[in-house]
Amino acid sequence: MKHLLVSLLALLTATAAFAQQAAPSCCAKPAPDALVAFASLAADPAFMSGHDAPLPLDYQEAGKLVTYPTPDSSTAHAYQVGPGTKDGKYLLVIHEWWGLNDYIKREADRLAASLPGVTVLAVDLYDGKLATTAEEASRLVQAVDNNRAKNILRGALTRAGAKAQVATLGWCFGGGWSLQAAMLAGKQAVGCVMYYGMPEKDVAKLKTLNTDVLGLFATQDQGISPAVVKQFQADMKKAGKQLTVHSFNAVHAFANPSNPKYDAKAATQANTIALNYLLKKFRLKA
Repeated sequence: MKHLLVSLLALLTATAAFAQQAAPSCCAKPAPDALVAFASLAADPAFMSGHDAPLPLDYQEAGKLVTYPTPDSSTAHAYQVGPGTKDGKYLLVIHEWWGLNDYIKREADRLAASLPGVTVLAVDLYDGKLATTAEEASRLVQAVDNNRAKNILRGALTRAGAKAQVATLGWCFGGGWSLQAAMLAGKQAVGCVMYYGMPEKDVAKLKTLNTDVLGLFATQDQGISPAVVKQFQADMKKAGKQLTVHSFNAVHAFANPSNPKYDAKAATQANTIALNYLLKKFRLKA
């Protein structure tokens, strides 16, 4: 009887060990959702305190406001500057957490002036809403319907044309969405620029990228920290995708065009790197 109990116990132990080793991958803990992660970060008082309210800006825009249909039978808004040629070269710009304000329009104009022949389309993921305080911006980020935001981007891709060459660029909130937009663009994607945006954490999703990624980060960033960047590098390597990282001795939002604490030196360096990257991707001469 004793020998029977010992044998039974050994069999149960072996079976449990085998089950643990052979557990199907479907049962593994899923990667945290990057968009949910940023929404949680936006609710953090420490993160909010790092964003001073934008200073007033009196700016005469060179482009125009446009509307276009979205796959969810609605309408989206964007700021467009450039030729607007169907199936041409397009840069999708995604605003920081304040929304599509005059600072973003000014940046869109700057990029269009440096990228001849490229249509710069600054999309509005807030559907017309703007924030002027960190508290308002935090609420807007948390209220974003990710399915709606993706449909806004899909509508922008349709507007660009099925044969368009598409690159993406964004800051902070828009930096994370720049990566999401590049994945949505599929084979049309030719480039992706992320200014201190939340990286995608799902390696399976990263594998769908058709382009490399340029990441511009800050070593003093407490939200999109060096540890987050290091994990992003590891995940991109697992996905077999190329990621080029430039880290600046600065705080989060150092290159945000609306930041009263704008770091001109670091921002100029980052912007130059981004522009040279985009010129190469669109095969344009400097």
